Amino acid sequence: MLKDVAPRARQGGVRRARTLRRKMTLPEVLLWQRLRGGVHGCRFRRQHPSGPYVLDFYGVDARLAIEVDGAGHDTRRERDARRDAWFAEAGIRTVRIAAARVLADADGTAAAVLALATARLPLHHPAKPGGPPPRDELGEDR
Repeated sequence: MLKDVAPRARQGGVRRARTLRRKMTLPEVLLWQRLRGGVHGCRFRRQHPSGPYVLDFYGVDARLAIEVDGAGHDTRRERDARRDAWFAEAGIRTVRIAAARVLADADGTAAAVLALATARLPLHHPAKPGGPPPRDELGEDR
């Protein structure tokens, strides 16, 4: 698992995230049922607190935030754009998915999310500081 680059939650963020986990919307529940458990090597967290925000789903290794947007987000486009830019500065890409899309095709939506997350995974995990040196072609230490 790579180092989590998401900014730490502000005070009260963890409590708010726990409350949101208990009150997930139907589209969020449907998507979570398909993303949970580390499918294809992509692990997601649900209602992940980060800075002043709580992400619907967050893939740590892929550095990918998934937001399921209902009808209420139509009036908050500027706020959502500021939020997405804030996460982009931290190296996290945000993908917004319409709740209606999840309700219409939860399996297809989850497959698209997993494909995007898999494409963003690093080819290999970096070695730990002070770890062993890389092996040469014959498997010998250099």
